[in-house]
Amino acid sequence: MLIGNKSFDLKNHFYVMGILNVTPDSFSDGGKYNKLDKALMQVERLVSDGVDIVDIGGESTRPSYIEISSSEEISRVCPIIEAVKNRFDVPVSLDTCKSDVAEAGIVAGADLINDIWGLKGDDMMVKVIAKHDVPCCLMHNRKNNNYRNLMEDVLSDLQVSVDLALEGGIGREQIILDPGIGFAKDLKQNLQVMNNLKMLHSLGFPILLGTSRKSMIGFTLDLPVDQREEGTLATSVMGLMAGCSIFRVHDVKTNLRGLRMADAVLKA
Repeated sequence: MLIGNKSFDLKNHFYVMGILNVTPDSFSDGGKYNKLDKALMQVERLVSDGVDIVDIGGESTRPSYIEISSSEEISRVCPIIEAVKNRFDVPVSLDTCKSDVAEAGIVAGADLINDIWGLKGDDMMVKVIAKHDVPCCLMHNRKNNNYRNLMEDVLSDLQVSVDLALEGGIGREQIILDPGIGFAKDLKQNLQVMNNLKMLHSLGFPILLGTSRKSMIGFTLDLPVDQREEGTLATSVMGLMAGCSIFRVHDVKTNLRGLRMADAVLKA
């Protein structure tokens, strides 16, 4: 898969996506990087730590988040996307579920669209992605956590997103799937999805895993958000063992080192 000007071998290698929230209210780092100079300093750190993709988000998606307008989201992300692409040779992912934000972000230089609603939140999203021929990550999400059979329903929901993508003109080779840890799932359900990640391969697409600092780890270990690094690393390694290809994390250096060690063992 080509993301920006970089080729990603998602069948044989793993990659680390570093999180850059340019928001005032994200659950973990809200307000830290929502100014251009601070954002660029953080990207410099991420690149130095070995990041493969930088995921930029302008709207918090934490529980009970306050939705913002497209114009505000565009004003937050586009200047930073442009500045990052001008200063660094690193692919940029845009974390948005709004088609007009995606359009503006791609024009500004975004190389991948990361949609937490898997094309189901905005009917125009598939058209924007197909028009610009950029890769997309389609996450599992729904408005409640009432499941008949958790894993069967997650797979079925993701298949709907895949069908929307293919029918809308997005190439099969441009699709990544995300099981949506922390979205429309309680603690037990999140743990169950983590324990059954291998089932996602039945859909035939690369898998992105995003567990970094999430409540699943906080509730399990009874730790605040700034003390969940080890728990995140444990889930990343388990994801690698289950065949996930991309790991979306806040702490790039720690996860990259742990994943490299696990990868060496798996390939020995």
